[in-house]
Amino acid sequence: MEAHTLGLVEAARAIRDGRLDGAAYRAALVERIRRIDPEIRAFTCIADPGDAATTAGPLAGIPVAVKDIFATSGLPTTNGSPIYADRIPDADAWVVERLRSLGATVIGKTVTTEFAWRHPGPTRNPWNTAHTPGGSSSGSAAAVAAGLAPLALGSQTFGSVIRPAAFCGVVGLKPSYGAIPRTGVHALAPSLDHVGVFTRSVGDAAFALYLLAAVSDTDPHGRPLPGFTLDGGLAPLPAPRLAFVKTSLWDAADDSQKALTEAAAARFRDAGGTVEAFALPDSFAGMWEAGRIILACEASAIFAPLAERHPDLVSAVLKELIAEGAAIAAPAYVDALRLQTRLRRELATVLDGFDAILTLPAAGAAPEGLAYTGNPAFCVPWTFLGTPAVNLPAGLHDGLPLGIQLVGRYRDDLRLLRVAAWCEEILDHRTAPSLAAGP
Repeated sequence: MEAHTLGLVEAARAIRDGRLDGAAYRAALVERIRRIDPEIRAFTCIADPGDAATTAGPLAGIPVAVKDIFATSGLPTTNGSPIYADRIPDADAWVVERLRSLGATVIGKTVTTEFAWRHPGPTRNPWNTAHTPGGSSSGSAAAVAAGLAPLALGSQTFGSVIRPAAFCGVVGLKPSYGAIPRTGVHALAPSLDHVGVFTRSVGDAAFALYLLAAVSDTDPHGRPLPGFTLDGGLAPLPAPRLAFVKTSLWDAADDSQKALTEAAAARFRDAGGTVEAFALPDSFAGMWEAGRIILACEASAIFAPLAERHPDLVSAVLKELIAEGAAIAAPAYVDALRLQTRLRRELATVLDGFDAILTLPAAGAAPEGLAYTGNPAFCVPWTFLGTPAVNLPAGLHDGLPLGIQLVGRYRDDLRLLRVAAWCEEILDHRTAPSLAAGP
């Protein structure tokens, strides 16, 4: 069994059943990272291969790649910034500690854009290294796509899980807001920040969320996910009803992305699902502006003191965001938060009769070059609302992945994942870049 081809659940079962040695599995992936990562540059550092894998727990022996805004004891946590180049935390982020308690090991830290905003790192797309992997969870998406880890942690404040997952051809899950505690994860905008995961399948993502979903007194925004259980595995939801939402950004998407999404909708219909064109009410039109107001205001409050202390070590794009937030009046920020609360509640009623939304994850395939990580606007509404979202790989265009985005009601993550599992079966699109398919 080839270590780099194993998914999370498959590897965990093989280790549990004694068909795979956890230490050998981890060593094989570390060796692969050392061979392949100099070209992809997904990792900022690799953990000591001599660290023994835990032998107990549902993730015993599983190596996990961790985005470099998550605190990790014993490993550098730089936040993608030279300001923290030499920082090694004394304690793990809550979710990292949780992973270790379940038996997982941190295989290494993955590249993030500066403080999970827009100043890019060096990571390249495994499908074509002349293209971006997306951001801000650049390294985590690329690592899973390249077969360097079966599970990677990321975060999303606008589009930083779904977009890179689409660009790299992997499953990306942004759970409902507050589903996974963010303690020890560097904040960008606390009213929007989510912890998410990258895997190779919907079942793997569901398994990861099942193990990581929790509340903690250290994260005041936490909310439990009701009724989330995987007893007997993740059962696909037969013949789901999908609301096909073409937001105001539809015309800005590439023809290839629009055609692929239309084709996916047709396949779902042919398989017995219901896919109906659906327009969100006019009251939802302000989501993009309100989301930007919240992000700019909160980021400005967080990073302005840092920029004052280290003006030469903070990027121009972060300074621009700080200035933008400082110029916004307090009533506009309060109004944006009120709109967020109201629309999050209203969406459940608006979607009555549907199981999930089908929409675009990005404008198209990954842009060429590394200076621009892509437009996150296609993800902003669902991050603003805090609803769960999944990217499903659905095809290729000019050798680069394209995906579709599925969105559920707030805190109804299990139903969304069941819908996604059904859609995944219908699409039956599981490929890997030639770089990741090598020996």
